[in-house]
Amino acid sequence: MGIIGWIVLGLIVGAIAKLIMPGKDPGGIIVTMLLGVVGAFLGGLLGQWIFGIGLNTFWSLQTWIVAIVGSLIVLGIYRVIVGRKAVKG
Repeated sequence: MGIIGWIVLGLIVGAIAKLIMPGKDPGGIIVTMLLGVVGAFLGGLLGQWIFGIGLNTFWSLQTWIVAIVGSLIVLGIYRVIVGRKAVKG
């Protein structure tokens, strides 16, 4: 999958992750969608390392599943890190 495909997938998956994990995010939907790009990459790496499945093609169901899982992980970590900084500051 090309770099444009990664970016588009990540933006869409970031929005899906936001729908799955509703709540206030520091940075709003734009940051959430950018985290989706990072999450899609992370999901592809984790899927490849753990299960032997990565990001195949844009329309593959396994691509979307590992990208969504990666985005949820990144969004959760982001909320924990930024949430702690907001409480301390």
